[in-house]
Amino acid sequence: CNAVTLARLALASALIAPVVEGSGPSWTIFAVAAIALSLDGIDGWLARRQGYTSAFGARFDMEVDSALALVLALSAAVTTGLGLFAVVLGVPRYAFGVARWALPWMRHDLPDRFSRKVACVVQLAALIALQLPVLPAWVALPVAALATAVLGASFASDVVWLWRRRT
Repeated sequence: CNAVTLARLALASALIAPVVEGSGPSWTIFAVAAIALSLDGIDGWLARRQGYTSAFGARFDMEVDSALALVLALSAAVTTGLGLFAVVLGVPRYAFGVARWALPWMRHDLPDRFSRKVACVVQLAALIALQLPVLPAWVALPVAALATAVLGASFASDVVWLWRRRT
C-alpha cells in the first residue's frame, strides 16, 4: 500500500522539472497528474482490504496529496496567468501545519470526515484540469475559485471544530 503511495510521490516529483522549466500546460503533465490522482484511491483501498491501515500510511498519503497539490499549484501559477491565486490551492495543508505548530489549541487530532476527502479530490481535480493545454483561459479562474471555496470551507470546518474543543 505504501509502495503505491511512494509511486504517487515519484509521479509528483517528476512534475517538478516541468514547473521549474516553466514549460506550460501539457498533455504529459495532465496525464502524470491524473495517474497520480487515480492511484490515490488505490492505496487506501489496498490498505483497508489487506488490513494494513496505519497512522503512518494515512499521514504518508495525506502528505503526498499535499506535495502533488503544491507542485500542480505552482505549475498553474506559472502557466495559466492565475499567479498567486493558483498558489492558494497548493498551500492550505502547509498553512494549517504552521498554525497547528503556533497555536496549541489546534493540535488536537481531527476526526475522520468524508467531506475532507471530497475537498482534497476537488482540489486535485481542479489543479489537474488547470494543466490541460486546451482549457480556455476564461474557464481557469472559475475552476480555481470553486476549488478554493471548497477547500477553504473544509479547512474552516476543521478550525471551528478545533476552536470549540480548545482548553
